[in-house]
Amino acid sequence: MPDNLFAKWRAVFAPGPLQVGEVTAYQDGVATVQLPGGGLLHARGSTTLGAHVFVRDGLIEGPAPDLPLDSAEV
Repeated sequence: MPDNLFAKWRAVFAPGPLQVGEVTAYQDGVATVQLPGGGLLHARGSTTLGAHVFVRDGLIEGPAPDLPLDSAEV
């Protein structure tokens, strides 16, 4: 069986950051996720409207806890 060159190439790069947000829209397996800072992103995966999810590289990795947000600038 030949080696998967694409998998080897991707392994060279660090994975994207793990982000958390709330699902504001969901249709056909694609969710619109609102980030705590107000930004929006689209991610593929299974979820429900209003759920908090972890997202990395455009994929929903799983449910996130529904905790209060506290942020500050340094």
